Amino acid sequence: MTQNTQAPPQRHGPLSGLRIIEFAGIGPGPFAAMMLADMGAEVIRVDRISDVPAHPNDFTLRNRRSLALNLKDPKAIDIALSLIASADALIEGFRPGVMERLGLGPDVCNGRNPKLVYGRMTGWGQDGPWAQAAGHDLNYIALSGALWATGEADSKPTFPMNLLGDYGGGGMYLAFGIVAGILNAQTTGKGDTVDAAICDGTNSLMTFIHSRRAMGLWEDRRQANKLDGGVPWYDVYQCADGEWISIGALEPQFWAKLLEILDIPADQVGRRDDPSTHAATRTLLEQTFAAHPQAYWNDLLSGTDACYAPVLRPNEARTHPHMAARNAFQPQGPEQPSPAPRFALAGNGPMQPPSDPGAETVTLLEELGFSADDIQHLIVQGAISETQTKENAK
Repeated sequence: MTQNTQAPPQRHGPLSGLRIIEFAGIGPGPFAAMMLADMGAEVIRVDRISDVPAHPNDFTLRNRRSLALNLKDPKAIDIALSLIASADALIEGFRPGVMERLGLGPDVCNGRNPKLVYGRMTGWGQDGPWAQAAGHDLNYIALSGALWATGEADSKPTFPMNLLGDYGGGGMYLAFGIVAGILNAQTTGKGDTVDAAICDGTNSLMTFIHSRRAMGLWEDRRQANKLDGGVPWYDVYQCADGEWISIGALEPQFWAKLLEILDIPADQVGRRDDPSTHAATRTLLEQTFAAHPQAYWNDLLSGTDACYAPVLRPNEARTHPHMAARNAFQPQGPEQPSPAPRFALAGNGPMQPPSDPGAETVTLLEELGFSADDIQHLIVQGAISETQTKENAK
């Protein structure tokens, strides 16, 4: 088997010089690690011993080297602690208490490295009555109130995929917390533990909605508010070809521009502040947009102040002129989203495909000072994978 291996990358980007140890998990943890690696941090992924190669299109595993350890072996724990001693931060996504039982809890790791920022990614958090319960994205956003608010008035709540919980309220908050913790450690000399819970992060994302509620500007009814399809000038409409477009003309001047382009007299629609006119205005827009295919509306409305965009499938987003002009997808290899945000001077980190689990085990052990005899002893003991190290040695 030819393995996906990484040479030590030449790091660049705003986080260049930082080292992050990621204990392999799924979903938001790897996404946070991807974000940090995309910004130039050196991320070393500690994988389980496995003969299953990484899928080359698992983009969330890009830009890091992999070390495979049997964490049930005390020697493997010693290796992990040696890595942690030189790291700025750690990422783990196990249920609360698992890392402590392995001998890799925050107290042990910070004892080895006082400046370490210990990032913990869970759904429910490190404490609370549900901390040990299983769950997934859908459950976490349900508890936060975010799921209830999605969908049309006469339908069940809809599914925002796992973007809102796992990645928005989870991975992005963990990455932000780790960077904040590292900045604090550089100032104080002391590390910290980041309790990144998806239910907390999603709840934080709801701050604007709770603010609107507190100001009396939000109703807890689906499709009854300005941002949930409750007004006709902030909605999606179907075209003659069955495709969809989006209109986001929230401000009066943008609404006026839309009416001007559509050649709809202002007196043909009701007052914006009169909800009793909204149904008739929505019907008028539905009929208008249903008269032509999406391409017609693209030609007429794209790039204007009507606040317009076509509703694209994921594969269509790659080739849209605006996305293409901004190089939103990487042109080399399998097309994947480019790192974000962008930095004018620092740039972003290198783009490298996922490593197979443990593909750089030998290299990383050698960098830690292990001799060939040490490594062979670890193979015999089962602390690392013999198959992987033989492959790496070729």
